[in-house]
Amino acid sequence: MNQQVISFHYTLTDPQGKTLDSSAGREPLSFVTGLGQIIPGLESHLTGMASGEKKRVTVPAKDAYGERDDARTFDVPRERFPIQDAAVGDRFRMGDGHHAMIVTVTKMTDTHVTMDANHPLAGVDLTFDLELVAKRDATPADLESCCGSHAHGDCGHGDEGGCCGRHDRCEH
Repeated sequence: MNQQVISFHYTLTDPQGKTLDSSAGREPLSFVTGLGQIIPGLESHLTGMASGEKKRVTVPAKDAYGERDDARTFDVPRERFPIQDAAVGDRFRMGDGHHAMIVTVTKMTDTHVTMDANHPLAGVDLTFDLELVAKRDATPADLESCCGSHAHGDCGHGDEGGCCGRHDRCEH
């Protein structure tokens, strides 16, 4: 099957019904299928929808941001921690380039800082209210732009949540 560009509106809620993200009031989110630009469980639902179709889907954690992995939580000696004014809950990029990861400070003591590199939505089943706006075959230009295929350059929420997949890879 040829790769497609799919444009859709969505509202994302957690298991308690709290809205986590929405495209309401914005342009639809667009992505190229097969490039890992959005979470796999959401992509599989969208590829089976027709233009104009609306539906509610629940994507299990394993098909979204994965299950929580305790191995992605680690301690750093305080003297090796580069940010002096950090606080519990702060998130920042650690590393560089394709080896960088977003971490959340989860605990601070006089001697250590505990960080969690799990995605904030790891382990969470996600519910999406979807409206497929448009679907078309991808052009060579769409495939060349890879992660820039979103209508406004990226997903607008820096991979904080929502439906974006990984922005650190392009697979053609």
